[in-house]
Amino acid sequence: MVRERSPGVKLLLVSLVALALALPLLLVYALVNDRETQSFTAQQAITAGWGGNQVVSGPVIAIPYKRQQVQVTRSVEVRDELSLSPASQSVETTLEPQTRRKSIYSSVIYRATLSGTARFELPQELGVPGLSRADLMLDEAELRFGVSDPRGLQSDAKLSVAGGEIALQPGKGLASSNNAGFHGSLDWNGATPLDIQWSYGLRGSRSIALVPRGGTTEWTVRSPWPHPGFGGSFLPERSEVKDSGFTAHYAIANLALGQAMVLDDDPGMPMIGADGMVDTRAYEGASGATMAASIGLIEPVDLYSRVDRSVKYGFLFIGFTFLAFLMFDIVGGARVAAAEYFLTGAALVLFFVLLLAFAEVIGFALAYLVASGGVIGLLTAYSAAVLKSRRRAGFIGALLLALYALIYVLLSLEAFSLLIGSVLLFLALAGVMYATRNVEWSRIAQQAGEAAGG
Repeated sequence: MVRERSPGVKLLLVSLVALALALPLLLVYALVNDRETQSFTAQQAITAGWGGNQVVSGPVIAIPYKRQQVQVTRSVEVRDELSLSPASQSVETTLEPQTRRKSIYSSVIYRATLSGTARFELPQELGVPGLSRADLMLDEAELRFGVSDPRGLQSDAKLSVAGGEIALQPGKGLASSNNAGFHGSLDWNGATPLDIQWSYGLRGSRSIALVPRGGTTEWTVRSPWPHPGFGGSFLPERSEVKDSGFTAHYAIANLALGQAMVLDDDPGMPMIGADGMVDTRAYEGASGATMAASIGLIEPVDLYSRVDRSVKYGFLFIGFTFLAFLMFDIVGGARVAAAEYFLTGAALVLFFVLLLAFAEVIGFALAYLVASGGVIGLLTAYSAAVLKSRRRAGFIGALLLALYALIYVLLSLEAFSLLIGSVLLFLALAGVMYATRNVEWSRIAQQAGEAAGG
């Protein structure tokens, strides 16, 4: 005769089986991260040769000068440069996006058209001790533009000064754009303000960022992409996002930048996050913090982050299902073996693998429906055999259906997911406590002891 386990022992056994399933859940979590890494690598391959996340800066006038540097025994003349930012500038940007695919992966690329105007004024105080206007080599000054990935530059770049066009050369970009870009020679006496007009085409992917310089920077961006992401150190003064696209306008003052109009060391490259957007933590260069406004062309659904979040709810799936089986075992009298708990848990873990595999091909929502439908059907049929009752199996199927629906809602409502989840757990605990209020958790052991003593 097989000895019946006490309810307490059954609870302990079920807890151990659930704990053992933590390992496959962790493996699934690692699988999601691995596939996300592969997706990023594929996106990099898609954009190779086209242009990556672009950071643009400028225009800035680089003015060389000579100064005396005292060494050990003598004074030598060295050549250095000043960076003059515009007193005001206005930039117009149009982004034309498109989605490119490679196998099951996709990435957003764009063609950008940038144009603008800027006014330069040479101040009396240059900010360098002992340096005067007479020391400046204004006849060798250069207008410089920075582009972080010069592979995306097109052949239509134009620069006009006082109505005359200036020839442009590659290179000599700005430090704020990784020292890449283009430049043009300038002959300016510095006595009167200098007005310039410029335009160029640029290819890039996923995001574009502007490093503001000077007194005031006005930046207007337009695109038919309906899912923009605004980030970086500045947010738009006003923006309009519709299904037909978005428009964003930035107005950035010099006081917000904390930079002088004339710098003897160009600020460094702003920090770029893993998502391609400018990091809000500013890069501390020799001339202060490099800040930038960033706009990302976001995919409407980031399936890997949603699958990742769903895996974190894995113990809820396992816990509620095991709890229902345990109640039928303890209260209803159905005998459920440890192997049957383990097979049920394995099916629940397999759901996340199916979700990830299908999501990469047909999208998250449809993949969730297919994977959950398959697991619900499998466990409902299996429960009919384990619990020896179609009615009980129907309850398990209804429970799983409600649980998968609730988790999908939690994935959609990020702000209230913790609140809803904690209330759900409280109600589940209250229900278990009520259902087992009359259970004597050690009654089997007591009965065995009494039989042995008698």
